[in-house]
Amino acid sequence: MKRTSLKDIAEKLQLSQTTVSWVLTGNGDRRGISKATQDLVRNCAAEMNYQPNLIARSLNLGKTKTLGLIIPSISDFFYSSIAMEIEQTASKNGYSLMIASSESNPEKEENLLRTFRSKGVDGIIIAPTKKSKNEIKRLIKEKFPIVSFDRFFPDLEMSSIVIDNKESSYKLVRHLIRKGCKKIAVITTNPHLITMCSRVDGYKQDLEEAGIDINPDLIGCVTYDKYELNIINVLDAIFEKEADVDGFFFTTHILALEAFLYFNKKGINFNEKFGLACIHSVSTFEILAPYINVAEMPVKEIGEKSVNILLESIESKKKNRCGKTLQLGFALYPPL
Repeated sequence: MKRTSLKDIAEKLQLSQTTVSWVLTGNGDRRGISKATQDLVRNCAAEMNYQPNLIARSLNLGKTKTLGLIIPSISDFFYSSIAMEIEQTASKNGYSLMIASSESNPEKEENLLRTFRSKGVDGIIIAPTKKSKNEIKRLIKEKFPIVSFDRFFPDLEMSSIVIDNKESSYKLVRHLIRKGCKKIAVITTNPHLITMCSRVDGYKQDLEEAGIDINPDLIGCVTYDKYELNIINVLDAIFEKEADVDGFFFTTHILALEAFLYFNKKGINFNEKFGLACIHSVSTFEILAPYINVAEMPVKEIGEKSVNILLESIESKKKNRCGKTLQLGFALYPPL
């Protein structure tokens, strides 16, 4: 079946193609076209099942009205929640969203950045691995709109959105100390990320201020690759060397969930035995660990601001002119 064109609609209504185009691209009012004519054009387009040629429109406008989103893992509740907020905000602004997972693989991430660029997305939002810096540098040099969240590069001029990772960790661990915990283990991952380092720094600062020696045997670093298996070895090592550990601080909710599985398999009543704290949470925490203290990430705000900052960059001729890091607040739960 032949695809309906602007020419077909124009001929049927005996109008110019230009007039039809203005109406169907939302410029009827600005061009002084009467409401009656606009209604006539839209009704005719609907009757003839007109579908706009998006490729031609993007070439004409210089935009595809599409954004790219690259996250470490689609299965991670935190990142999938962020993706939902980004998609909703993009849609409200007339943009569609292409989503891909890097699986924290720098080679895959760089390939995705190149792929999204080649497909003509107008801008990219990314939670990057530290190792994908070269491709991001190239995009910044080209003044291509790009925004990072959750993770950032302090030496690059790009817009980034994060929370105060050190302060959130500091407040959580300080609370554990006030509850009487003296041997608090920290379970972390991805030590190459500044955000994770900042969370461990907050933990260490608390211990130092409380006069508690920093014990390397209580610092467990889990490899991101196959973390479900690696965390078992990390926790085994902690209990072997420090059997009387009385608190756990998890730098991410993923590690907390895996630790809860470990405790359960070992027959450990972790809610009674340990003080617990974590950066971000999932709904199952309410059942598994109702007394855990959490620094909640502002998911909605991160998603909305990521899109809004990117769109400002897309609309501005001086793209990425600021390159500032926006630090958002976090919510402590229960209130400490």
